[in-house]
This record gives sequence, structure tokens and C-alpha cells, in this order.
Amino acid sequence: MLIQFTDFLPVPKPDLTKVKFNIRAGTGGPEAWDLLLADDPEDWLNMNRHRERHQNNNLGPAQFLLSFAQYYPYGPQYFIFGGFFQVSAVVPELIGGPGYALAPLDEHSEYIKRLIVKLERPVGRDLYLRWYETLQGSKLNPAVYELAPDTKLGPFPGFQNVRLKHHELQRIIANDEPNWKDALSSVKGVYVIADLSSGQLYVGSASGEAGGLWQRWSSYANLGNLTGGNRGLENLRAELGGGHIVDNFQYSILEIFDPKTKAETILLRESFWKLALGSRVHGMNRN
Repeated sequence: MLIQFTDFLPVPKPDLTKVKFNIRAGTGGPEAWDLLLADDPEDWLNMNRHRERHQNNNLGPAQFLLSFAQYYPYGPQYFIFGGFFQVSAVVPELIGGPGYALAPLDEHSEYIKRLIVKLERPVGRDLYLRWYETLQGSKLNPAVYELAPDTKLGPFPGFQNVRLKHHELQRIIANDEPNWKDALSSVKGVYVIADLSSGQLYVGSASGEAGGLWQRWSSYANLGNLTGGNRGLENLRAELGGGHIVDNFQYSILEIFDPKTKAETILLRESFWKLALGSRVHGMNRN
């Protein structure tokens, strides 16, 4: 039996709390889940701060807000928790923009990007913003569907959109995330590692026969390894420690290749990218 929404997420003032089920930012805009996932929280906050001309679509006299983003990997009736906020109206009144100030509260913060609720029906234009005290038993009637052990990362975004912090890479490898593993195992490639604290780059490649990018990046995710045996990265770890890598490294893909591509072809492209990005002269490559 599923746990009821209000039993799992009690609030201090039910009669002054609204619940917002965000889908996307405007017509044809980015998905709410993508905004919640982004490094910069402002776009996610602005989605929840927005004040429209139609009063029924606004926070009105609410003093608190429970916010959710549609978790589209599961389907239209699933929403993931995005935070609990104290609400105050912006004065003078602003229509068509951030008309409310939202102050994040610690209460329920441990469930952000982990708690998924399921609604009995998809959210429509007239249902996405509801009063907390009338929500349970309504047409939406949400129930707790899943509490993930760690932050949800979402589906594989496409090779051209991969941008992983080290802690995200660790989690993907440790959890054997199926869609990430399927994608990264299916290709060889040239990749770039950025040290976000200094801007220095390291260009590498997965040119072996088995495992593709997944196998290569697995060594970087291993806290007992972190460098994949690369001399430039080994030097950095010796100088600044493994914690520097975990805190500051980001992984992206420059080019992908069919698994049957000869290693020589991929190594030539790796050399091209080292020259193009200056990673030998100004970065962390040592060959």
C-alpha cells in the first residue's frame, strides 16, 4: 500500500501551504526536471516564483510552498520533490515574472531530488497548483512512489550533452545506471576532463576493444585510482591530493566512434584535440 502524500510530507500550516507540480517553463520551454537538475538554481526558483495574470495560477496568500518537477523518465503522472519554501509576495506587485520571494527551508530538504510521488491522473492547466489541505483525496490524490537512496540523475542526455561532476560519475558507475552504461559501453571516444578550479584541461581517449567509454571512465570513478594511470593527472594528485580531483573535475565527450574503429584512428583524433584545446601547453596532458 502506497504512503499518502500528506502523511509523508507534513507541513506547519496546511491551510497556508500550496503544492506546485511544475511541468515546463512556458510553451515549448525547458522541462522542469532539467531546471531542477541544473547547476544554477535560479531558473528552478524562477519557475516557482512566477506570478501570472490569472489569480488561480498564483501562490496568493500562501505562506509556504512544496514544489515538484515532473519526472518524465517515469511518465507524466510522476513528480520529484524540489524543495519546501517560505513564501512572501514581491512589492510592488510584479506580473509575468518572479512575483514571489522564496526562502528554502530545511524541513524535508533531505528528500530533494530523491522523493517521487505518483498522481492518480496527469496534471492539467487547472490542477498543477493546489492547496495542500485539499490535495489528498482530490483528482490528483498523490502518493509516495519512491524514495531513492541518492539524488536522481535523470536519463542519459545524449553524447553531446554529457557534463558530469566527479561525484555524479561515481554514482553512475557505482549504481551501474543502465541507460548510461548502455550508451557509454557502446562507443569508443575522445573525451575531455576539466579542472573547474583552474580551467586546465586533460584530453584522453577510449580506444581499446572492450567496454568503450564506460570502462575507461570507471577507472576515474574509482576512488582508489582517480587518474587512470595518466602522468599529468598523477602529478596533480601528488601535488594537491585526490580530494582535489573529486571536488573539481568534470567529464565531457568530444567525439565518439563505432566500436570497430581502429585504435590508430582514435589516437590521431585525440592528438588533434590536444592541439586544438592546447592541453599539452596549457593543460594537464604530458604527451
